[in-house]
Amino acid sequence: MPINIPKQLPAGEHLRQEKIFVMEEDRAKTQQIRPLNILICNLMPEKEKTELQLLRLLGNTPLQVNVTFLNTATYESKNVSKSHLELFYSTFNEIKHRRFDGMIITGAPVEKMEFEDVLYWKEIEAIMDWAKVNVTSVMNICWGAQAALYHHYGIGKYELPKKCSGVYSHVITDLTVDLVRGFSDEYVAPHSRHTSVSIEEVRAHPDLRLLSYSEDAGVFIVQSKDNKQIMITGHLEYDATTLADEYSRDVAKGEEIDMPINYFPNNDPTKDPKHTWRAHSHLLFYNWLNYYVYQETPYVWHFVDEDIEYYI
Repeated sequence: MPINIPKQLPAGEHLRQEKIFVMEEDRAKTQQIRPLNILICNLMPEKEKTELQLLRLLGNTPLQVNVTFLNTATYESKNVSKSHLELFYSTFNEIKHRRFDGMIITGAPVEKMEFEDVLYWKEIEAIMDWAKVNVTSVMNICWGAQAALYHHYGIGKYELPKKCSGVYSHVITDLTVDLVRGFSDEYVAPHSRHTSVSIEEVRAHPDLRLLSYSEDAGVFIVQSKDNKQIMITGHLEYDATTLADEYSRDVAKGEEIDMPINYFPNNDPTKDPKHTWRAHSHLLFYNWLNYYVYQETPYVWHFVDEDIEYYI
């Protein structure tokens, strides 16, 4: 089934070239079907790249998906045109009256800052609190995962001696959990971050379940026991070349940065890296959409606002 996107969204042409089933909004409205409504709070600086990465994964399931992009009102990205934001993004005030089946909160380039020092932190807190009632399941990625662990469960982050960057081996703690159904006993996934969270604190929290971790990169997949919150501290959504692009950017800025671990063939940055995590990327998003969104969300959202009943 297709993913439904705005007619002129730049990512659409890339998805069509990759044979991802894309349906534009006008055609989708003619179909008598209840699609899943997914909200993407995109905090990444290069928004169009992140849009393509996430839409590629959301569009590779049997479910029809409507996507709404959310941008912060308290901070306007400097790496994307204002017209792109105006055409394809909404602010929280514009969507907070709605209900969504699923939501994704992405990473953000603010991880070295204390949460309270981030310009849009209060807005993100409001969105996370609103989602408790108005969203069936939330997937939080990288900084978004750290923000969710801090806001919902009081687990803070700490700065690493050097950046965790590369493709790391991970294990699963419980293969019977639906989110990791079909995963290999051991698999690889990329990380790109300067901070981490305590694996001991996650394991000790009564409301959380540690599903996957790496001996080298630490906590990876955490799930709340009520299935409302999924925290992914790495970047399974990354393209094969994303870590290379980040590495080249940091080198060009003169930063003292190590080469991503287990990434370039023979540790040669002139060689093209392999997309060794692609299958598990698709599997994670498929499992999340199927078991935690589609199987759990109501067919008709019912809520009461000021004594008026609504069904959507």
